[in-house]
Amino acid sequence: MTPVRGIVRRLSWGLADQAASSISNFAVGLYVARSLGVSAFGVFSLAWVTYGVVLNVSRGLATDPLVVRFSGVPEPAWRGAVARSTGTALGVGAVLGAVSVAAGSGLGGNVGTAFACLGVVLPGLLLQDAWRYSFFAAGAGRKAFVNDVVWGVALVPALLVAARVGSVAAFVLAWGASATVAAGYGCVQSGILPRVGRARGWLREQRDLGYRYLVENVSLGGASQLRAYGLGAIAGVGAVGAVRGAELLMGPFLAVLMGLSLVTVPEAARVLRQAPHRLRSFCLLLGGGQAVGALLWGGALLLVPGRLGEFALGEVWHSASELIVPISLGVAGAGLGTGAAAGLRALGAARRSLRAQLFASACYVGGGLGGAALAGPVGSAWGVAAATVTGSAVWWLHLRTALRERRPDPIPEVRTP
Repeated sequence: MTPVRGIVRRLSWGLADQAASSISNFAVGLYVARSLGVSAFGVFSLAWVTYGVVLNVSRGLATDPLVVRFSGVPEPAWRGAVARSTGTALGVGAVLGAVSVAAGSGLGGNVGTAFACLGVVLPGLLLQDAWRYSFFAAGAGRKAFVNDVVWGVALVPALLVAARVGSVAAFVLAWGASATVAAGYGCVQSGILPRVGRARGWLREQRDLGYRYLVENVSLGGASQLRAYGLGAIAGVGAVGAVRGAELLMGPFLAVLMGLSLVTVPEAARVLRQAPHRLRSFCLLLGGGQAVGALLWGGALLLVPGRLGEFALGEVWHSASELIVPISLGVAGAGLGTGAAAGLRALGAARRSLRAQLFASACYVGGGLGGAALAGPVGSAWGVAAATVTGSAVWWLHLRTALRERRPDPIPEVRTP
């Protein structure tokens, strides 16, 4: 198989996997929105955003170093790294899950119950995500795709049971329990058991990348959480539901952005090893393609008839449809930036990617909350759109500088246990 055909094959499985993930996330969001209404959907969205923060912690410590240092390596090295990496993800889920349960018990009410239920299912959610990273690092995207399909199939009966209960907590448990089924299947697919006891060794070995990626990822997820909480405080929990509804309409592209390093960082690392002079072009093609796709999708959403929108989102449609244009521009700006981010990750330029992410996160929070104070959810969406475009420019400036500073061997030698 030629190198180009190999890249196309791996990217194709990546697109298929992201499609499966997008469909599952989109279906969950639509089903919950239609079943619960704007306010309860806002509560579910707060739990969803919190999961995103925890997921970024797990990725920074466990799986981001894995895809940078163990993509395309010999199988014995990969298997040893995966056992420790997935064990780290499982340990992060257990620790932060306990924190979430404790916080939910203290909060009480619908929000507290949702957070407590999230804590129960966090280990399964994080382990399932870790298997996806592991398979893409090995170039086995088909296995990641199958794992996401298993999650989607398990979601169907779980959501039906949750709909009968009719509460936010039931939907959170259904979502997480189905992910746990897929996480268990990942052990069967790989023939590897997560080694939680080896997590400390993994963190020590990968500390030069892991802790910087942790701060970078938490700043990304934390910015989304601060924006959601701040928007709820400024404009009400219904505004959070409106923004989440608009994001659901952009679901396929947002899912690609959230899981970007599943495909692009391993591929960028391979490009760097095999043809380093092509890395800039690869990143530009990647980011530009996502930006154009987001704009085309947003334009198509503007043509959706109102009745069809109401059928999909119920009462959430009316408030969400007003945000399609700024949300589309924001996703396009973020998509362009992720091309540069993948290049910085492949280069192992953790210090530069951290600086770029901290700046972009500060812009995101400032734009989102400043816009909310001026014009509610519409103003918040426009503020975020301006912030993502600005942040994208900073990402590309850092990539240009990192390429100039690149040493002959930017990726450290693979470490074996």
